[in-house]
Order: sequence, then structure tokens, then C-alpha cells
Amino acid sequence: GGGRGGADPQLQRFIEVETQKQRFQQLVHQMTELCWEKCMDKPGPKLDSRAETCFVNCVERFIDTSQFILNRLEQTQKSKSAFSESLSD
Repeated sequence: GGGRGGADPQLQRFIEVETQKQRFQQLVHQMTELCWEKCMDKPGPKLDSRAETCFVNCVERFIDTSQFILNRLEQTQKSKSAFSESLSD
């Protein structure tokens, strides 16, 4: 019998990419909400310079934090897989 072990690698890759896109959109949504709440005290037709500066700083902090978290997660994943590899030796 030609039983297929595991899913199609192309399909898996596609699912990974879609999941990443979804995560990214969630992050953007969170960031927009957070920075809007923080910086927009009086919504008007134009951003004043204070609100603009606030938005820039808010977005940069958010990106830094997200990047930090992603890096930490990657390190955790790497050390986990290294750990399980050393167990299987």
C-alpha cells in the first residue's frame, strides 16, 4: 500500500505562510487600536504634531516589543529542538 506519511510539503508551507499573514494582521490590528487609544485624544481631519510623534513612538515601541517576543520564541523553539535532538543521540 502506498500510504502517504504526512501532508504535502507545499500545502504545509502554504498553511504556514497563511498563519503568519493572519498573525501579522492581528498584530497590526492590535497596534492600531493600542496607538489610537494612546495618541488620539481629539480625532480631527488632520493629525497634530504631538499626535503624530505619539503614533511614531507607539508604533516603534510596538514593533520593538513584537520583534523581541518573536526572537525569544524562536530561541525557545531552537533550544527545545536542540534538547530533543540531544536526547535522541
